[in-house]
Amino acid sequence: MRYGAGHSVAPFDTFNLGLRSGDDADVVERNRAELVERFALPSRPRWLRQVHGTHVVVEPGADEPEADAAVTRHRGTVLAILTADCMPVVFASRDGDELGVAHAGWRGLAAGVLEATLAQMHAPRERIAAWLGPAAGQASYEVGAEVFDAFVSQNPAAAAAFIPTRPGHSRVDLYALARQRLAHAGVMDVLGGGFDTIGDARFFSHRRDRRTGRMATIAWLR
Repeated sequence: MRYGAGHSVAPFDTFNLGLRSGDDADVVERNRAELVERFALPSRPRWLRQVHGTHVVVEPGADEPEADAAVTRHRGTVLAILTADCMPVVFASRDGDELGVAHAGWRGLAAGVLEATLAQMHAPRERIAAWLGPAAGQASYEVGAEVFDAFVSQNPAAAAAFIPTRPGHSRVDLYALARQRLAHAGVMDVLGGGFDTIGDARFFSHRRDRRTGRMATIAWLR
């Protein structure tokens, strides 16, 4: 989470792990080294250059490829997703042989980043579990008509995830949209959700603070 470790100063205080957030790069690298040591990670995380797209890299290296999702079948390879309101999603096969992570803001979610990640996994969909990490919650996340249209134009049932607020605006439930899309893709075992990064100061939030750091969701096969 945002606090409890790290060396970044305001507005990136304190455990900022995002190199492209505007923070001092040397401090971020120091934070990243602390992440590895503090959690006794089996390897340095495979960071991605996230662009709100749907590209999935299989077995990412240390060169930070431009992608918004990754898949590994190697034990000890640490996958990582950086967020500050967007939703991190972790996929794991029930046999423990395959792992995926995805960066799912509303753009990536609507464009199909979850489905693209699943397409790179070998396990049958009914043998995959998903976990939804901390993201902007419906109580705080107001969006414009373009977000509503992006989802409802694909699936009219997505309208249930939106609560109208004022003309042309609504509050969106990213967790509900993710569960809906995962169910349509055949993934029914979905955990997590329920946080609100905008309303909870334990988390970095771009919507709340504009200039801010990034949290990391990390996962690996043991």
